[in-house]
Amino acid sequence: MTGSFYGLVIETLVAVLLVLTIGYCFILNKKLMRLRADETMMRGTITELITATEFAERAIRNLREITQQTNATLGEGLRASINVTRDLDDQIARGEEVLDRIVQIAEVAGAKQSQREAPPANVEQFPREEAQPRSPNRTAQAAQALALRLRAAAAGQAA
Repeated sequence: MTGSFYGLVIETLVAVLLVLTIGYCFILNKKLMRLRADETMMRGTITELITATEFAERAIRNLREITQQTNATLGEGLRASINVTRDLDDQIARGEEVLDRIVQIAEVAGAKQSQREAPPANVEQFPREEAQPRSPNRTAQAAQALALRLRAAAAGQAA
């Protein structure tokens, strides 16, 4: 009887261990299913990250192209404005030269006219003031006014 009792205890222990093993297998199976579900979610997340990365790379590439185009456009505009500034400086210098010539001509013409007409004795002569440094705007205005007067005088003589 002792032999069969030990056999029964051993068989019972084996059965309990078998039940525990089966229970543990069910628990492991549930954990594996959760891991597989997490793996699927993780793969989806990785796919989304890859897509977002590609989109960001394209956006960065486009921004670089736009930046290069903008730099080229600004460079062209800057070069054009520098050229216009140089042209304006040249034209102002030439205008000042023309104005100086016109002033010289006017002084010579004024001197000849004053030689023809003697000033009245009772008129006080004022000393001529030294020329003040001219601004480009005032110089241009004076040149335009003088040109208008010369045209009017020429039109009056032609008529």
